[in-house]
Amino acid sequence: MGLNYPRTLKYKPVNAALSPSPRRPIRELPDELISQIAAGEVVERPASVVRELVDNALDAGATQVTVRLLAGGVRLIAVEDDGAGILREELPIALKRHATSKISNLLDLESVATMGFRGEALAAINSIADCAILSRATGQNSAYLLDGRTGELKPVARSTGTTVEVKELFFSTPARRKFLKTDATELAHCVEAVRRHALARPDVGFAIWHEGKLVEQWRKCDGDQALDQRLADVLGSDFVERSVRVDYRTSNSHRLESTPAVRVWGRAGIPDAARSRADQQFCYVNGRFVRDKVLTHAARSAYEDVLHGHRQPVYALYIEIDPTRVDVNVHPTKIEVRFRDSREVHQAVRHAVEDALAAPRAALAAQMGLTSGQIDDANNPDAALKAASPGIYASNVPLAPMYSAQPAINFEAAAGYRVSDVGLLWHKSDPVPPSSAWTRPTDNQVSATSNDGSSQAAPGLPAPLPTGDWPLGRALAQLQGIYILAENTQGLIIVDMHAAHERIVYERLKAQLLVQHAVNEVSAVAATGAVPRLVSQPLLIPVTFAATPNEVATAEAHADTLRTLGLEITPFSPKTLAVRAVPTTLAQGDATELARGVLAELSQHDASTVIQRAQNELLSTMACHGAVRANRRLTLEEMNALLRQMEATDRSDQCNHGRPTWRQVSITDLDKLFLRGR
Repeated sequence: MGLNYPRTLKYKPVNAALSPSPRRPIRELPDELISQIAAGEVVERPASVVRELVDNALDAGATQVTVRLLAGGVRLIAVEDDGAGILREELPIALKRHATSKISNLLDLESVATMGFRGEALAAINSIADCAILSRATGQNSAYLLDGRTGELKPVARSTGTTVEVKELFFSTPARRKFLKTDATELAHCVEAVRRHALARPDVGFAIWHEGKLVEQWRKCDGDQALDQRLADVLGSDFVERSVRVDYRTSNSHRLESTPAVRVWGRAGIPDAARSRADQQFCYVNGRFVRDKVLTHAARSAYEDVLHGHRQPVYALYIEIDPTRVDVNVHPTKIEVRFRDSREVHQAVRHAVEDALAAPRAALAAQMGLTSGQIDDANNPDAALKAASPGIYASNVPLAPMYSAQPAINFEAAAGYRVSDVGLLWHKSDPVPPSSAWTRPTDNQVSATSNDGSSQAAPGLPAPLPTGDWPLGRALAQLQGIYILAENTQGLIIVDMHAAHERIVYERLKAQLLVQHAVNEVSAVAATGAVPRLVSQPLLIPVTFAATPNEVATAEAHADTLRTLGLEITPFSPKTLAVRAVPTTLAQGDATELARGVLAELSQHDASTVIQRAQNELLSTMACHGAVRANRRLTLEEMNALLRQMEATDRSDQCNHGRPTWRQVSITDLDKLFLRGR
């Protein structure tokens, strides 16, 4: 049986929408429509209004900002501050398009140091909502209220500062209002907007009220630990406890030596604090929260060696750079920026986070556990770390006497590097003090108790573990040929010996390769005076691959940079590139994939990270095969030597694949297992 369609139904032709429409004349748009179009770019939701108004409050020098909301900010947004205020004669001008006190010429625009500068936010907001400004300028006898609809100006009572009220958002553009979410969702976005400002300005207090109830409040912080205190207040104390301080400076040759070109500071979360979502990644440029691919990529690159899988790191990084070297006028909401030298900024952020994460955290964990509740600066793990081991990170030396390491690895050997016996890594060159190595006690070696009840060590046993020394403790035994059990002042340390040894060998290989590159660079400069470059190996038969126009253009524009990286990539045809030389250390790799990766990075970021990543992958494979294997029986002397090497090796808390190398089980945890004290 067929289907019967009504005969009266008429269908439009498929190309009806493509049919030409009557010509319309070109004409100027009215000012109100222009402002509403501008509002579509600036005001996406109530949180956009909150962000713009808080920007203005901070630019006015406020020390306390209060945000009051109704219906998630749709019915009312009121932002109060105690800043400098607006003069009576300037209030009517404040609501006009492109009226601002932040800039007056092109030079000011190219060196913007304030949060706002365009002068279009208030005009755009006033075009889609009922807006009113109540302000009293410093030194003025009374405050004045400006009605945005009527332009009426009348005196009112208020202390020094400004209040901006925005009612019935999108009332003049009801179509935009339909796209808003629930009140709870819009409130969450408004809180997030204020939270981003709070993280950048610990010297300012913030409060958020919704429907007459206090939602969030962050008090003003003073002193050297103001940033850490604000981070703990906003992101939780766990963020500070599981992060390390970042402080890095770099300088340009054309600048004064005392003037840093780029400074990066803040806190970077340890690998164990990584999350499944990138919801705790904050980057600020000159106090402005930004989402920038260069910064995100640089921070992620610093975690490559220590993160497992697709986990997302947590961090709050603050970049200070000359305002003339960054363009903030590239996005309607000013959330994106463009750097004049993105490679320099990328390297600065990457090195800053890498250096902060490199230091082993065993000493910090031991000290924090030993003096919990006794350290005055308990919320400052860096201070605790310095107290625990004042010289470990400055000179990167072990905390206790250690066995001398194996001779330098010979990279020229055709067979490569292979570890056949773990004993070769820590052979003894000097006599070992009797108390430096843990020896298995005999039956006659037992603890003696004095008459006063105090415990004393019997002859032949090592002295009690000194406070602050040997954070990973002394080895006790080996479990199933996989784990090393050690005792420290906190309790039990469990070490994955393969993962730990793998990291040690890996870091040694990287250090040796770095030394080799440095020697080659010095030799090249001394011989030819040329720019230092990685040693490259020409390919007998060039490798060709089909390239996009962007890849061809990048290869031609950055030919010198590619040569410094040991790569020679030249056009073979208009749509084909040829790889004629690759770095010597990567001669056995896939030249095409390497070239594509470098060109992709070079077009946006710092291409040297691709070369380093490929080299590190090769060294990681070598280290994995060279590390001690499971079921290998180690002596206590070798176990202790491994622990000492871990304490002195950068990034030894994670293996090359991002897995942890050791875990602490405290006495408290053990007591809970056996219900002691209950």
